[in-house]
Amino acid sequence: MPRGAWILHLPFAYPRLMNLSLTVHASRQGLQDITREVSRTVRGSGVTDGLITLFIRHTSASILIQENADPSVCRDLEGWLNRLVPEHDSLYTHTMEGPDDMPAHIKSALTATSLSIPLVDGELALGTWQGIYLWEHRHHRGTREVLVNVIAA
Repeated sequence: MPRGAWILHLPFAYPRLMNLSLTVHASRQGLQDITREVSRTVRGSGVTDGLITLFIRHTSASILIQENADPSVCRDLEGWLNRLVPEHDSLYTHTMEGPDDMPAHIKSALTATSLSIPLVDGELALGTWQGIYLWEHRHHRGTREVLVNVIAA
């Protein structure tokens, strides 16, 4: 073995993993708290300790963890991002699907499309004031799919 190289031998059990799907009805632009739906989906897996990964399968919506105690936080975030990425900008060339389409893609690129959250004793290890939000960037979208990957410890 080359000098400085090392091999670590640990007892290892392959983790149990599963992929679940969560369909969210997003009828308007803005932040929508999906914490309860995610928790319910994860509880249904039967896993009590591990890691979950959420992935939204769309290019004009995102997911994030944010404060869930004061609704003004969500309103302020929505207002700030709408001001940062306005509709009807003359620089946009991708406009065939409406004035909210290209801004939705930019907003999605600036935010997150996946999250990882520890699962401890059957509960999402979120902080006291944290919630999971789907951020719909289009005005009238319909349904969004979030993949929930659960890895048991």
